[in-house]
Amino acid sequence: MAEQTETSTSSPDHADLHAPLSVAARPELTGGRRIGVLLSHGFTGSPYSMVPWGRSLADLGYAVEVPRLPGHGTTWQEMNGTTWSDWYAEVSRAFAKVQAENDVVVVAGLSMGGALVLRLAADHADAIAGVVVVNPAVATKRLDVKLLPVVKHLVRSFPGIASDIKKEGVAEHGYLRTPLKAAHSMFRAWPELVADLPKVTAPVLYFRSTVDHVVDAASQPLITSRVSGPVTVRELPNSYHVATLDNDAQLIFDESAAFVARVTAG
Repeated sequence: MAEQTETSTSSPDHADLHAPLSVAARPELTGGRRIGVLLSHGFTGSPYSMVPWGRSLADLGYAVEVPRLPGHGTTWQEMNGTTWSDWYAEVSRAFAKVQAENDVVVVAGLSMGGALVLRLAADHADAIAGVVVVNPAVATKRLDVKLLPVVKHLVRSFPGIASDIKKEGVAEHGYLRTPLKAAHSMFRAWPELVADLPKVTAPVLYFRSTVDHVVDAASQPLITSRVSGPVTVRELPNSYHVATLDNDAQLIFDESAAFVARVTAG
């Protein structure tokens, strides 16, 4: 059977669904300081999953940058030609922009986006005031991952992981297929990141859905036990993986805003 070609979520008619978001700070709302927040979406997703969160922060006066990672928001076939290095280069570019335009920066991410911003926080510990992660992925209990170095040359994709959302009628508009070469690149980046988690000295706000069909329980203990900064864990009882679009989204928006205000005070 031929592999499915991406059409429904990544056609030109839907290009606006995947558009990045960039909003300048309004320091008159934040005590005269320019405070920036970088938000990163997850694997096979797009800014669509992060824009509501970003707009909620922008309404409070924070600068917001939501980049679109290379290979995302187009086709899974295109994504299969990109790697962790490409995605990290894009979040690094966005981080440099936010840092240059603001007095203080907080980084946040969903799923793989959480891993990417933890990588930023490890590499730029002195420049990041806080980290917010939602169902981040840095490890997995899945045994089939060990087969990817071989399988990725035989099969280009597996069924997609997008739209793991409890709320009825809501879609993430991610890919219908999971590109395996790209996935293998992500998995290969995890061990180095886990080893470097002690370099994360900023406070961490960790949101975790009680039911998540995408990211298993392997990541949370690794992150919470290894980062050097203080960690606050908040459970999301009424959301699945893409919690930023799910029933607990407003809780994420409100508590992350309070966190940003706290870690950037002074």
